[in-house]
Amino acid sequence: MNRPLPQVLNTLGDPRVLVVGDIVLDRYLTGAVERISPEAPIQVLRVEREEERLGCAGSVAQMTAVLGAQTTLVGVLGADKGAARVAALCAAACVALDAIAEDGRRTGVKTRHLARSHSTDQQVLRVDEETVGPVSDATDAALRARVLELIDGVGAVIVSDYGKGALSDALVSELIGAARAAGVHVIVDPKGSDFRRYHGATCITPNRSEASRATGIDVTDLAAADRAADALIATAGLDFALVTLDREGMYLKAAGGEGVHLTTTPREVFDVTGAGDMVVSVLGMALAAGATPVEAASLANVAAGLEVEHVGVVPVTREEIADRLALGVEGLAAKHVARSEIAAVTARHRAAKKRVVFTNGCFDILHAGHVRYLAEAKAQGDVLVVGLNSDDSVTRLKGEGRPLNGVQDRVDVLAALAAVDHVVVFEEDVPTPLVEQVQPDVLVKGADYANQVVEGREFVEAHGGSVVLIDLHEGRSTTGLVARIREQ
Repeated sequence: MNRPLPQVLNTLGDPRVLVVGDIVLDRYLTGAVERISPEAPIQVLRVEREEERLGCAGSVAQMTAVLGAQTTLVGVLGADKGAARVAALCAAACVALDAIAEDGRRTGVKTRHLARSHSTDQQVLRVDEETVGPVSDATDAALRARVLELIDGVGAVIVSDYGKGALSDALVSELIGAARAAGVHVIVDPKGSDFRRYHGATCITPNRSEASRATGIDVTDLAAADRAADALIATAGLDFALVTLDREGMYLKAAGGEGVHLTTTPREVFDVTGAGDMVVSVLGMALAAGATPVEAASLANVAAGLEVEHVGVVPVTREEIADRLALGVEGLAAKHVARSEIAAVTARHRAAKKRVVFTNGCFDILHAGHVRYLAEAKAQGDVLVVGLNSDDSVTRLKGEGRPLNGVQDRVDVLAALAAVDHVVVFEEDVPTPLVEQVQPDVLVKGADYANQVVEGREFVEAHGGSVVLIDLHEGRSTTGLVARIREQ
């Protein structure tokens, strides 16, 4: 049974992921084009901004690290300035770099020249400086030994093959064999047209044109995608294949199973660079965290859609994915957070410098007083977490016959409010244990608690937070509504 995507996202944790492949340094020179050169019929780009990012396998490693994985990157670099810049960027991205330096080899550098336009930046030229070709036998042997040492204890290995020469057939074969023997998923972003070199991998993720070249099947529709996926599975001995179909989303097919078409929402696409990296990053991390193939691929589909809305290769955060999910059909489910997951969710908000607000209640019959109260609570910060008493808890507090609405109905109604970001159900009669899990910056209660004990106050104030009492709106209460209904 596949879970709602918000639940999958909240349970990713911080698995260990090993990324192996071709490492490149991406440079972006951005500026204005205002004239044509007098020397030749070409544009003159006046550079105003320069940026460096990790590319190819480095990009995949950074994406998994941004998503929260403990990431190690293995590959080959030259002994040059490019390698030093890669090392610095890895350190800044919390990626453990374990690369082999090869004398005489040039660290790949791709320089993209971008011109400002009305809504975004557009590429006008790309310059590649690199060595393309097999590494030396000594380097290959050292790389194979390094990879085999690092497989132990990881949840997934992502093979990022850009055909630059770091991944020999022997390395790929040994890596896949060792990983699968250890029960570790291997996800491959393939290169070329002969995918037999990836035999035994968990999954490969070719795009439409790559799948067509590898199988000889013109992937023009879903029926063709299904046949191509079957051919890929048979050729490479895969558990499943994931064919990316650009604007049509993705097609997932497991060995011996039914195909699944994962659609995508129409969006303005600024740059498809890095979309494939995003797919394997999320796919690998989600599988490492125990997600099913459908769950992992569905999450990767959402993340890839976000990535193409940026220019260049830009890592996507969990918060961005969560926000996008909240806008879609799973919006209500996105707000319902399991008790076991709420601490991790709010920790990510705090890490993003967001102010977390907490309040709680039974919210049995939601009325105007509740709506205004929750809107004022949300105004105290950036993220509002609502603790909701379970049915048993409400009965103990309010008496037999309550609640009138079951807990799932109450969750859904609260989640439909724009002011509410997360709803978490708790079983206790007092919310103090939940408050300690959430660790809010602001604890909100009604003004009727002015002369009462506010559960969780001591914890919040001891941790630098504050307690805010909000005026209630007279004449509006669930108890009063119930009494009037019963009088009718």
